[in-house]
Amino acid sequence: MPRLRKTQIVLALTAAFSAQMTFADENPAPVTTPEVVPGQAHITADTLSGEMNSELRARGNVVVTRDDQTLTSDWLNYYQAKNNVKAGDHFVLTRQHDQVTGSTLDYNLDSRTGIGMQPMFNSGEPGKKMRGSGDKVEFRGRDNYRVFKSSATTCMVGDDSWYLKSSQLDLNYTTGIGTAHNADIVFKGVPILYTPWMDFSLNGQRKSGFLYPMLSGGSNGMELALPYYWNIAPNYDATLTPHLNLRHGLMLGAEFRYLEPGYSGWLYTEQLPHDEVTDHYRDLWSAQHKQTLAPGLTLGYDVNRVSDDNYFTDFGNRTSVAANVNLLNQAWVNYAFSWEGGSATANLLEQRYQTLQSTGTTVTPPYAREPDLSLSANQSLPGGFTGSVLTDLTQFSHPFLQEGDRLVLYPSISWPFERSWGFFKPKIGVNYTQYQLDAYSGRSNEDITRSLPIFTTDTGLYFDRQVRWFGSEQGQTQTLEPRLFYVRIPTVDQSQIPNFDTSQNDYGFAQLFSENSYSGWDKINGANQLTGALTTRLIDNDSGREMIRAAIGQRMYFGQSNINLNGTVYNQDATTSDFLASLGGEVVKNWNLDSLYEYNAQIHGPEQYNVDLNYSPEQGKVASLRYRFNSNGALSPTGATENLHSVDIGLQWPVAPKWYALIRGNYSLQDKQLLDQLMGVEYNAGCWTVRLIGERYITNLIQTKSAVYLQLELNGLGSIGSNPKDTLRLAIPGYTQTNDIHP
Repeated sequence: MPRLRKTQIVLALTAAFSAQMTFADENPAPVTTPEVVPGQAHITADTLSGEMNSELRARGNVVVTRDDQTLTSDWLNYYQAKNNVKAGDHFVLTRQHDQVTGSTLDYNLDSRTGIGMQPMFNSGEPGKKMRGSGDKVEFRGRDNYRVFKSSATTCMVGDDSWYLKSSQLDLNYTTGIGTAHNADIVFKGVPILYTPWMDFSLNGQRKSGFLYPMLSGGSNGMELALPYYWNIAPNYDATLTPHLNLRHGLMLGAEFRYLEPGYSGWLYTEQLPHDEVTDHYRDLWSAQHKQTLAPGLTLGYDVNRVSDDNYFTDFGNRTSVAANVNLLNQAWVNYAFSWEGGSATANLLEQRYQTLQSTGTTVTPPYAREPDLSLSANQSLPGGFTGSVLTDLTQFSHPFLQEGDRLVLYPSISWPFERSWGFFKPKIGVNYTQYQLDAYSGRSNEDITRSLPIFTTDTGLYFDRQVRWFGSEQGQTQTLEPRLFYVRIPTVDQSQIPNFDTSQNDYGFAQLFSENSYSGWDKINGANQLTGALTTRLIDNDSGREMIRAAIGQRMYFGQSNINLNGTVYNQDATTSDFLASLGGEVVKNWNLDSLYEYNAQIHGPEQYNVDLNYSPEQGKVASLRYRFNSNGALSPTGATENLHSVDIGLQWPVAPKWYALIRGNYSLQDKQLLDQLMGVEYNAGCWTVRLIGERYITNLIQTKSAVYLQLELNGLGSIGSNPKDTLRLAIPGYTQTNDIHP
């Protein structure tokens, strides 16, 4: 074949390829096609030779571009008829976000298929990159690769802390799924997990397959779990989790989730056919469902049940033990509708509980509602008035307490007047309550009625001014917000009325501005009282943050009679309530304070106080201090009521490059013991993170439990071990897992 000389010009090979070549006598310049045309190949090289409509040979600094494909190599043979290239001795093929280098390449520019030898690859979108090497790579179309005898990792170049070693690795970025055959996960040079087959998500989307095993230990015994995730459809999925507990035996957990335009929900269960400790069948069931049947018409259920009282003590963590004393089981139908100037909501509820007796003291179950029918409505009236009515009809049942039916009817009229500078909201209503009580404890059936007129007035003003404190250039806005709330309710003996759903509300600023100091409808306090409160805020004009929020408040009693929780009338000696004060805000950037103080003039001392201080200059750095005191707020080991007095600290803080300390301690000052203690470390190496956590906590008045969490998280691949993240978020306010921290 004749050599192309400097005076010769190839005008065109085909419509898919055109080339124009010039040479200098001594220093040849790169030969190039005249322009890049979409869908056509464009080639530059030091020298080009070849024949029309056949084969083109390029040598030295070869660059081929076609659409989003760029190929560079030392030499290249281009076969025009098939649009195929062979390249070597070293090639670099770039396709959008992916790059593959190797020794030799046989590749089709049209189908994007071919074979490359000794490949090194870097694929995936930024932030989700996977790199590696192998003996051979098979290009299987757009965004689809198969690598033989490969090693792959998400670590940066030069960091091979962990890698996935496999005989065959498929990376399909079209489906977003990677698959490895005969795979070893190697960490710090040590194989830690082998599987004949595994798949994983390349872009974070859901996919079917085995998840990484979870290993946990502690008082409950060592446990190994191997979850399998089934991505049934975009809106359906399921997870099956076999658990092997070395103490209790083999357990199977299963979860099914669904999401449709008109309804959603989930079902979860744990089944232990034979507990090696108790010699019993043990199980857990939990399900939730919400559905819209028609505009404004919805229904749902929330069902929870366990086989025995000690289930969460044996198989739960600190959170589940504390939260699951009364397991809620309910179903409801709700209908909301509106008309011109008004709206209403009707609700039908069936509710009961499973009460677990595992706390060391007897727990009285709540009343069941079988059923509860309620209706609330409001209507705009002439002259700016608003009419409202609330009705509630409930049948209460209980295994050993007084049972009966209750009807509540509470109509009211209010006149809300609101402006930018203040508000004035008087309201008057009548609470009518009727009881039909069943025979109980030697008493026959009984009907009881109660009618109480209720009058309230809520009024407040808003003042603000511009100030310049703390050297701020933009200054601050200081507000002054006085508020008065008056309540008048006659005092009526209610000792014959049982407490179906009533308890004493916690005393605080929210309760200062409520009609009733009791929850529910069974007890309504007598009141002839005026609440006064004053709030001031300091708001930074530049950032908008609330630098200071301070408030004080107190009630003044004009009548001396009231009722106890048991409904009997008593005369209170005090003319004022306990004094409340609170202080909070972010005076100094990154320092947040929230505090409350309640002073009881009867005892000349505090009834309760708490201080929450949190310092968090950036993600991954948080220190919190929580101090609590509450008179008669806790139970002693003998069951007596005593003061609650505790200190709680939480810390997540870097102690060395990439190392974070994790500490939580809840100390009871009255018992002089730690109620909950947690210590651990978290190491973030960039492409992998390890967490080691130890926790010890009190489950009831006489027992303690411990738990150990060890988790290795390989970014982009998954995690191995037990997951402590939920525990850390509850223990340390503001906790952030370090691999989610963005600079």
